[in-house]
Amino acid sequence: MKMPILIHPDPRLKKVCSPVPDLSDALRSLADNMLETMYDAPGIGLAAPQVGVTERLIVLDCIKQEGEAPRPTIMFNPEITARSDATNVYEEGCLSIPDEFAEITRPAEVEVRWIDRDGHEQSAGFDGLWATCVQHEIDHLDGKLFIDYLGPMKRQLITRRMQKLKRDKARG
Repeated sequence: MKMPILIHPDPRLKKVCSPVPDLSDALRSLADNMLETMYDAPGIGLAAPQVGVTERLIVLDCIKQEGEAPRPTIMFNPEITARSDATNVYEEGCLSIPDEFAEITRPAEVEVRWIDRDGHEQSAGFDGLWATCVQHEIDHLDGKLFIDYLGPMKRQLITRRMQKLKRDKARG
């Protein structure tokens, strides 16, 4: 089931999310719905606060090549355990900040530990777009948006455009 995606500014996007204490069928269903929402948007990552849920859950799939099998990834309580000193710059966007993009510098490689859909602890290294995406989504769980890496003028400009977008949508 597709879910509505919150648009910045929304106070729920700035909240630090609670750890998932125990996996339930409801949380697995939420993760499945988030994947469907992400693919439909279309996006490569989605965090629970973007659909109004303040729990530590992200979904991602950075496979974009035609003909390559999708790799939907569900992470409960994801945690970065190591970061490289080397950095990458990617032009990031966000489903909660539509049509806005900015170059963001992040560690080029990260190690992440999480609980998978079946309740098993996983750990893996990510690089390239996957590293950027997983860091972007984990930032959401800590109430941080990609525009928080920008200077105040650019951040305010984007926030004003989002406020206008929300007003225009409300008017129908």
